[in-house]
Amino acid sequence: MIEILSQSEVEAAKPAGELVGRILQTVRDRVVPGTNLLEIDAWAAEMIRDAGATSCYVDYAPSFGRGPFGFHICTAVEDAVLHGKPYDRVVRQGELLTLDLAVIVDGWACDSALTFGVGGTRPEDVALVDATRVALEAGIAQAVVGNRIGDISHAIGEVLRGAGYSVNGQFGGHGIGSTMHQDPHVANDGAAGRGYTLRPGLLLAIEPWVMAGTDELRMDADGWTLRSADGSRTAHSEHTVAITEDGPVVLTRRADEVPPTVGLAAA
Repeated sequence: MIEILSQSEVEAAKPAGELVGRILQTVRDRVVPGTNLLEIDAWAAEMIRDAGATSCYVDYAPSFGRGPFGFHICTAVEDAVLHGKPYDRVVRQGELLTLDLAVIVDGWACDSALTFGVGGTRPEDVALVDATRVALEAGIAQAVVGNRIGDISHAIGEVLRGAGYSVNGQFGGHGIGSTMHQDPHVANDGAAGRGYTLRPGLLLAIEPWVMAGTDELRMDADGWTLRSADGSRTAHSEHTVAITEDGPVVLTRRADEVPPTVGLAAA
């Protein structure tokens, strides 16, 4: 299903985006070496509940996961990159942690993710994280009326491959609206000028992610957490974006976020 929102519905989706951004920013700022992944989930659950929102994850049971996810936020550490299921594990100084969150407010869903170094990012990880952030902004820049999904995918792939990373095509971005995962699929590499034509009112979750040494995944025994097949570190950046006549509107932009610009010309 591809869902096209009216202008008023796009406005109604903005509180969900603001909440997702605020929760991610708050949780990121609270995480320190020694924080348990289950603490992070408890923080997210409390903030979602206090806002009168609904988690998109707790009861979510798609074909690519084993049963309901059962938690409120994805927490992926180091070589984990997608669908990280919280468990009894503390994060350590310098480890990469990805937080991925989707909530529904008043019937509309928004989805976002960020990767950061716990207690500071190690120099060797800066390029990895920055590649996904720059690729995300390159994809957002192509999210304009009349362009095609392939234009977004191509822009993302150009940045990621240009930075020296291979791209996994199995998982990518997606349409979003009254439910979290919808068509169209937004691959993280592709051919410009191909695919669905972007229309005003389309919401897309655009989400570049990479693994430092491979494009192959392996799944944990939990049936959810996906890791790099070679154990290399990973990064993931995601925003929910509304296609409008006036250009892309990022619904999940965090209040303290400064979008990167270096490397956008490569797309």
